[in-house]
Amino acid sequence: MADSWHIGVISGSGLAAGLALDGAQVIEVASPFGLPSAAVTNGTLAGVRFTFLPRHGEGHAIPPSQVNYRANIDVLKRCGVTDLIALSAIGSLSSAMAPGSFVVVDQFIDRTTAREASFFGPGLVAHVSLADPVCPRLRAGLVAAAQGEEAQVHDGGCYVAIDGPQFSTRAESRLYQAWGGNVIGMTGMPEARLAREAELPYAMLGMVTDYDSWRADDAGVEASNVLEVMHRNVALARRVIERFAASLPDTRSSSPIDTALDNAVMTAPAARDPVLVAKLQAVAGRVLT
Repeated sequence: MADSWHIGVISGSGLAAGLALDGAQVIEVASPFGLPSAAVTNGTLAGVRFTFLPRHGEGHAIPPSQVNYRANIDVLKRCGVTDLIALSAIGSLSSAMAPGSFVVVDQFIDRTTAREASFFGPGLVAHVSLADPVCPRLRAGLVAAAQGEEAQVHDGGCYVAIDGPQFSTRAESRLYQAWGGNVIGMTGMPEARLAREAELPYAMLGMVTDYDSWRADDAGVEASNVLEVMHRNVALARRVIERFAASLPDTRSSSPIDTALDNAVMTAPAARDPVLVAKLQAVAGRVLT
């Protein structure tokens, strides 16, 4: 597998303006899965190749349920990305995870509906393992980088993914707590699922902006409060990513996630849909040729 790092970053509103990449170039990349959220920006950070993509497009024009997650992951794979970091605003379901802190999640509960959650389908069936959806190597690196920047960071947490765009009712928020959820957001799924199908190690650095709706004495979540906390912490998030880049070893050793599709494709070669096979060349060409 690749022995050089190429980090993809998908970000929400907090870092919509992107990272301070050296030699930055904005490139339009086409995908057979439709239009990605925006053009990508390629460059380097601390000498490491990075490709940045704003999840909600320019000016935050795309709501969470309308993000073309498949196209976003596909174009990053086409750019040669080896590993993927998601930056997201999240609500807290735990009194221990206060607004302004960061959570490097390790698990997901997917409550989204009607989103395209797989690259595969009729004519080309595949089942990847998702027991541990987050790459432990990337997660450890993000935690260490956040600690190095003296950010308040929580190592691990279960992310509940909802459709939105509305925030949760109090009953929903308390239900997710009872399920073991620690934080909540609207974009982590199917992003993490698709990253695994594309054999991209994935980790999320979540910025806690609010307490969702479970606290009886709070009025509930307001978008203005979310934006206020994000704007206060965006510079810190940028520094965490810069420190993470500087901490990477010169050579990227292989990850088990690099071969997540080994033995995952169930459809016999003679029964495979050639149109879908062609669409999946960037994502899964390694196991389809």
